[in-house]
Amino acid sequence: NPALEDPTPDYMNLLGMVFSMCGLMLKLKWCAWIAVYCSFISFANSRSSEDTKQMMSSFMLSISAVVMSYLQNPQPMSPPW
Repeated sequence: NPALEDPTPDYMNLLGMVFSMCGLMLKLKWCAWIAVYCSFISFANSRSSEDTKQMMSSFMLSISAVVMSYLQNPQPMSPPW
């Protein structure tokens, strides 16, 4: 039933991947944390019948973005403004 389809998990999964790549490539800690947040939202809104492989890879990518950004610069996160 197309009326019951909720695109929120897919959008959050995509946003999580985009923010993870920005966090990894640009070394922005706030992007990496937003990626973790988006991954949690995607996981929370997903149905159990969906394939979790892509969701888990997005979650692991966001966690690795946070870890790598803090390994490269262990100072506390500064606000983006």
